Amino acid sequence: MFDLKYRKDYFAGSRDELCAKIQQSVSTKRYQHILGVEQAAVQLAQENNVDVEKASISGLVHDYAKERSTEEFKRVIEKKHLDPDLLKWNNFIWHGVVGAEIIADELKIDDEEILNAVRRHTVGSAVMTQLDKVVYVADFIEKGRVFPDVDVARTIAFNNLDQAVAFETKHTLQYLLAANKTIYPVAIETYNRWVVAVN
Repeated sequence: MFDLKYRKDYFAGSRDELCAKIQQSVSTKRYQHILGVEQAAVQLAQENNVDVEKASISGLVHDYAKERSTEEFKRVIEKKHLDPDLLKWNNFIWHGVVGAEIIADELKIDDEEILNAVRRHTVGSAVMTQLDKVVYVADFIEKGRVFPDVDVARTIAFNNLDQAVAFETKHTLQYLLAANKTIYPVAIETYNRWVVAVN
C-alpha cells in the first residue's frame, strides 16, 4: 500500500518487517483494521505537518497488543510497576496503556512520542501532541469503520484535527453513557479539555 522508506530512527527494520511482526501478533481482521488506521494516520499527518514515519509506525503498532490475554496484561502491570489501579480495568484500556510496554519490549520501539500515541489512542488525554491526535482520530475514522456519522467524522478530521478530537470524544462518551458503561477517568479529562474547550 505504501512505499514508505523508514529512516530506522524509530524502528530498526523496514515497514514490511514491522508489518510482518504485527501480522504474527493479531488476527486477520485486526490486521486489516491496523492497515486502515495507518493509512488514515499518514493522511492526517500529511495534512497537519506531523512526522509521517512516526504516524505510520504509531498507526501500525496501536493495536499490537489488542489480542493478548488478561493474564499477560496483569503480569506486565505488575512487572513494570504500573499504576495498580490499572488492574481494575480491562482490554479496552490495557491494550493502549499496557500495550505500549509490550511494544517497547518486543518491537524495541523506545520513542516516547510513539509510545504515548499508543497509550492515548483509546481515551485520549487532557494533554495531546499532534501525533496523539492523529492516531486517536485515525483509529476512529479508518475506512473499515461503520457507524452513524462516520462520514461526518471523516469530514471534520480532514478540516480541523482538534474539532475531530472533540467530535470523537463526545461520540464515545455518549455511547458509554447510553450503554451504562463505566467511564475511565482519563476519558472525562479528555472531554473537559477537548470538547468543552474546543466548543
